[in-house]
Amino acid sequence: MRTYTIHERPHPAADRVDRAEGLVFVKDGISWAAALFAPIWLLAHRLWWSLLGYVVVGGALQLAQLTLAFDKRWLGLAVLALHLLIGLEADTLRRWGMERRGWRTVGTVSGKTAAECERRFFDAWLPAQPILAATRQSRPSGGGGWWRVGNLLGARS
Repeated sequence: MRTYTIHERPHPAADRVDRAEGLVFVKDGISWAAALFAPIWLLAHRLWWSLLGYVVVGGALQLAQLTLAFDKRWLGLAVLALHLLIGLEADTLRRWGMERRGWRTVGTVSGKTAAECERRFFDAWLPAQPILAATRQSRPSGGGGWWRVGNLLGARS
């Protein structure tokens, strides 16, 4: 059974079909790509703070190996453990990074395959969405700016 969380961009499109195309499904569970290629995976998903943590921990392990004269096999096991930890927590790191960039969680879904999960989610989500979302005012009502000056001078909008 697969479980996914669904995330939406900070400023989604007004059309529900365009909004649906912009949704991102993040799978729960271990990510073997993140475990095998941790720094590349972190770069690809723009997880800068996690990458910085990876570099700091890796540097600390190298420093400990040099200063404390650890056997290289211990260093290899520590790096393996670090990569496995990143692989196990990859989905959480990715959700955390998306949340920091303003994405919001729309829902969760479970199913046997990824296609079934997508179908289940969209079957429930699409009918509840308006065809076109309400648009924002083209000009803010308060605050300064050229439109405010124009209103003060008697110009019509």
